Amino acid sequence: MFPVIRGASYVLIHAPHLLVSNGTTQTMEKKKNPESTYLKKLPEYLRPFEEVTAYPPNQVYIGNFEAGFLEKTPRPWYQNQVKDANRFGPYGEIMPEDEFFGIMKNVDSFDLVHLEDAFAQSTHRKLTSHPLFDGHDLSKILKTTEKDAIDRMIEQDNAEPLIFAGATVGCIKRAHAQDENLSAHIMAENLAAKASALIAVKHLFKNLDVAPDSIDYIIEASEEACGDMNQRGGGNFAKAIGESAGCIQATGADTRAFCAGPAHAIIQAAALVKAGVFKRVVVTGGGAVSKLGMNGKEHAAKGIPILEDVLGAFAVLISEDDGVHPVIRTDLVGRHRIGSGSSPQAVIQAIVTDPLDAAGLKIQDVDKYSVEMQNPEITEPAGAGDVPKANYKMIGALAVKRGEMERKDLDAFVREHGMPGFAPTQGHVPSGVPFIGQSVDMIMAGQLSRVMIIGKGSLFLARMTNQFDGISFIMETNQNRAQEPDQVSSDFIKKALAEVLRDFAQKLLESEEES
Repeated sequence: MFPVIRGASYVLIHAPHLLVSNGTTQTMEKKKNPESTYLKKLPEYLRPFEEVTAYPPNQVYIGNFEAGFLEKTPRPWYQNQVKDANRFGPYGEIMPEDEFFGIMKNVDSFDLVHLEDAFAQSTHRKLTSHPLFDGHDLSKILKTTEKDAIDRMIEQDNAEPLIFAGATVGCIKRAHAQDENLSAHIMAENLAAKASALIAVKHLFKNLDVAPDSIDYIIEASEEACGDMNQRGGGNFAKAIGESAGCIQATGADTRAFCAGPAHAIIQAAALVKAGVFKRVVVTGGGAVSKLGMNGKEHAAKGIPILEDVLGAFAVLISEDDGVHPVIRTDLVGRHRIGSGSSPQAVIQAIVTDPLDAAGLKIQDVDKYSVEMQNPEITEPAGAGDVPKANYKMIGALAVKRGEMERKDLDAFVREHGMPGFAPTQGHVPSGVPFIGQSVDMIMAGQLSRVMIIGKGSLFLARMTNQFDGISFIMETNQNRAQEPDQVSSDFIKKALAEVLRDFAQKLLESEEES
């Protein structure tokens, strides 16, 4: 019996101000060339919330359309908006920046986020009617700060300004006077990661009707690092997010592996559940502020909107086999070994064909591959090409080399076993995980039977090694679900009965203790 994936949630945060003030491309440009023409013209290329919501890849990301919808939508997608687009979808939502600032304030445990009164009142009203926060304690948002005091913190103490609709509505101050790891800039990044992951986790619980206190463990897998001067990446985002989400019975830790982090984290979660250490594990990743507008200069130079204007976040729930949901084949994990080599063929062999060979499967036996799902409208203007399509062609080419299909069938393979990229370039977010939610639904509906999720990472960016990284896992139809009720495996029945008896015994003991 294997662990199952119960479902996934996906959230986008429209963050044009954070793009301008905190995106690495923009902050580096300010230092290097403060009178830059790009910076002066930058506001002209920022999209309003309505366009961001109606952008087809964003609608796919939150589940209002399947990935195949993009194949039928003419490009450029930013000129072919979805009519009557909904900010909410089956998996999550696209949140405007003012509401997000309110959430950042509400999850702030150290009085670092300051909002002026009129903005705070407006944001509080919006969030009290939000389906995730209706009835929740949002009182922190109403602890406001005078505008003069906010201006002084920005001018004298290097606080990060929070700007909405062209006006300064608050700031994020530093957490320590000398520690660069607790500077206002870093605190803005970390609070944004925490807040965006929280929204994704809360959508996950709402969508799956799961009680927060039923979660045993949380793994956070973004690309941020929280700590101080003595332990720069000490963590722990996971417990901070769990605390805000009401997961009072959970503990947790962070996993970091650049873009491949989420895939590593899901495999870790599956292993913990398979071993019986925990029953329910949430894997989540918040947004990366630094990557907002990462390719902005190239977009602006070509006269297109800056499409990297959203923070991406996700959450996935892994639990014990329930006989219903898709399983994670923990016996078929692909991994790029230290000795694998970094050529494209070596990478694909290690993370794709090695696990398939172990199961006696061919490349075409996987219905869909979810690779590096970056939106090509973001990467192509920057010269990186269509990243998902390049991955699918490499997988298909290896199938040709192995004699599993003809070269003439390569384009058909890409269409049938791949999909257009629809995820924001948030590093860890595109790397395999955006398709998990759709995979669960499509496997449950009988449209797919086997999906491979692939995470890749560029470890050399940390200057510690020149190694590449890659890891994969397979999602499959739950075989217990495929059988008739009277054919369910005896192991599954025994396990379910043991759980019932264990729960009954626990309640009996509690009753005796009370009496």
